[in-house]
Amino acid sequence: MSARSAREVPKWLKKRQAGMTPLALFSAGIPVYKAAKAPGGPAPLEYRQYDPAFHMSELTEALHTALRLIATLDPKLIGIVLLSLKVSLTAVAIASVIGFALGGALAVYRFPGRAAVSATLSALMGLPPVVAGLFVYLLLSNTGPLGVLQLLYTPTAMIIAQVVIVTPIVGALTRQACEDLLEEYDEQLRSLGASSTAIVATLLWDGRYRLITAVLAGFGRAIAEVGAVMIVGGNIDHVTRTMTTAIALETSKGNIALALALGIVLLVIAFAVNAALMGVRRFANRLAYA
Repeated sequence: MSARSAREVPKWLKKRQAGMTPLALFSAGIPVYKAAKAPGGPAPLEYRQYDPAFHMSELTEALHTALRLIATLDPKLIGIVLLSLKVSLTAVAIASVIGFALGGALAVYRFPGRAAVSATLSALMGLPPVVAGLFVYLLLSNTGPLGVLQLLYTPTAMIIAQVVIVTPIVGALTRQACEDLLEEYDEQLRSLGASSTAIVATLLWDGRYRLITAVLAGFGRAIAEVGAVMIVGGNIDHVTRTMTTAIALETSKGNIALALALGIVLLVIAFAVNAALMGVRRFANRLAYA
């Protein structure tokens, strides 16, 4: 390659290393550098355009490898999936307890500032995960108020971050469900002399199928979360690496097969959650009109 052509090559193009090219480059057909071996001397850089057929063959091979990783229950893949499920399920369980109590109380109790609290809870349903992660990071860092616990970059920190994200979702949906039921049963419950605490418990039980929908919605948000767990977990291999953070990392490394395998598993979980949501709604509707 001449000196002139070398100067004309854009500086941002990446150097092909270890036989792997960033997916975005070769999928878009962008020319990249490829190292050509020269015996007895340094490897010069060869500048060439990749063949689309070659790109497709690499993608096909990566997909086959991803399916093989899933079919053979690859230990690394299973470890990442199990850690993700452990963190998300634990966070959703804690957030559900908090959200049920908070949503039920906001629906039944009357106190100054109730409307502001309800509006804030609804607004926090759209809380950016990176903001939640930053908040938890500041709490758990060595200079933070909870730094003495040394929880940063542990699964516990990831659970706390997901609890912060999921609690507003469960709480707001619980409040709405309880308010809808309260309009129907308020006079009857008051006439029976039920206390506010008893009314909250009754509404939560009667609306249990709607609350399952809230829990599943919270789990769907938690399992697909990446920003907060990346900040507070650090994406440490075999310690805090979840499906979403692993997909981001492996894609940047060019390990498309593992990223695809994790993506397929994540999609299956997402479809399962949506199917469960539809099933719960249909079952609740049957009971309502039975």
